[in-house]
Amino acid sequence: MSGITIGIIGIAVFMILMFLGIPVAASMALCGVVGAFFFLHNWEACYTFFSQGVINTFTSYNTAVVPMFMLMGELASESGLGGNMFSSIKILLGRVRGGLASAVQVVCALFGAICGSGSATAAMMCRIAYPEMKKHGYSDELSCGCIASGSCLATLIPPSAILINYGLCVEESIGKLFVGGIITGIVLMVLFIITVQIWSAFDKKAAPPAERYTMKEKLQAVRKGSFLELIIVFGVSMGGMFAGWMTPTESGAVGVGLMLIVTAVTRKFNFKMLFRACKNTLVSSGMMYCMLAGASVFGKFFTLTKIPSALATAVSNMNVNAILIVLIITIIYLVLGCVIDALPLMLLTAPIFLPVIRNLGYDAVWFGCYVVVIMGLAAVTPPVGLSCYLVSGFCDGVSLPRVFKGCVPFFLAFIVMGLLMALIPGIATWLPNLIYG
Repeated sequence: MSGITIGIIGIAVFMILMFLGIPVAASMALCGVVGAFFFLHNWEACYTFFSQGVINTFTSYNTAVVPMFMLMGELASESGLGGNMFSSIKILLGRVRGGLASAVQVVCALFGAICGSGSATAAMMCRIAYPEMKKHGYSDELSCGCIASGSCLATLIPPSAILINYGLCVEESIGKLFVGGIITGIVLMVLFIITVQIWSAFDKKAAPPAERYTMKEKLQAVRKGSFLELIIVFGVSMGGMFAGWMTPTESGAVGVGLMLIVTAVTRKFNFKMLFRACKNTLVSSGMMYCMLAGASVFGKFFTLTKIPSALATAVSNMNVNAILIVLIITIIYLVLGCVIDALPLMLLTAPIFLPVIRNLGYDAVWFGCYVVVIMGLAAVTPPVGLSCYLVSGFCDGVSLPRVFKGCVPFFLAFIVMGLLMALIPGIATWLPNLIYG
């Protein structure tokens, strides 16, 4: 058999194992080791092939960035800072019809700046935002739709866990990816808010009349929201990294230290909260390390198959518009993203498609941000929209079909964002090029 045939069989077996319920990391590692045997013809060599991938992942200094930023987000979540943030922005946007739904988008972006996890953001917003919108008469469709869609912002705004793992997988600068995610995330957030405003204008029953607050109440809200403290945390940790004063790992460690200080200053620190945050971080980062190790083994096997280089050569010889090829790759991600979680899908496919994208003239930073947007759309698309399942589970009494229905208006925002990025790649690359040259 040719290397390409072995590679295709490897992908098929991986998909079967995953759908049978075998953990993604184990499926990738198993397919990588067995697949490598067809090239190396020696089980000892395959063992070395496997062990190097695992050891290099778990001992790499660069991968230490993952638990650091995870712990920073867990501290913010467990201390209740996210709830304060939502309450404050609700008051600041009080006069706007659909203000609570718009506040959800802003808080998802802000919380993403200290969390980096879409699922954690969705869980938090279901706990604090959904009951508030329910109390004020918002429809379940609008409430759940904006939470499910808005949680995808946390996967774009730095420190995005998906972009960190993507950068480690393709050996791209995490700093550049973070900077690229800032503008991309802000533009997508604005599109979501526009969607909420249009929905509220055409369906008066979906969002009630806006509440009015005095200037004094708004100033108090700014103080209670701990915005200044969180801006300092983000500014020092991210700014230090962007300026080149700290590595991403050091930036994460500084962020954790500052977040501990913030929880102490705001009188939200206690050892039970710290224990829960550390426990959640250990579980989540352990899972990610295993996925990265599995992806490393599977990626090495894929290099042996020569599928990435064959795809890149085939695309170079095709006499078609680059946008058409991007569209084909987009459809592949959209379909796979409906049934596979974003992180394993990114780790599995990035080494395959990145050479193709580079041949088209795009770079790795643009591709990482673009794929995160597309997988955000996949996460709210039936029949298996993973974000919708999560929101339906956390929002008691809201059926899954109603959550999917609430996400439909946000599809257009995702599609517009994808088109803008395909036609204007500078959305993701202008600021990184400006800062890093």
